[in-house]
Amino acid sequence: MKRPASPRSLLTVPFAIPAYWTPDQALAVVELLDGLRELIWARYGLQLLDERRAQLQPFADCLSHLGVPKKQSTSRMDDLLLPNAAPAI
Repeated sequence: MKRPASPRSLLTVPFAIPAYWTPDQALAVVELLDGLRELIWARYGLQLLDERRAQLQPFADCLSHLGVPKKQSTSRMDDLLLPNAAPAI
């Protein structure tokens, strides 16, 4: 049995989208992904928001060091971070 080139190769799965899918097949995959996204957000939503905030913080810090004023917004940060979220009124 041949060993993998490195243990790292076991952690990734190469994936290509077939060029021969019909529009119905492509739509089925998109619907599957949408459903999966909804389930993940329902289970991990707060943790995902925390992670996105942590990822955006260095950018916000960089802007503040450059003297860019913070924009006052009437919308909630969650509205910007959640996919398909309705804007706050």
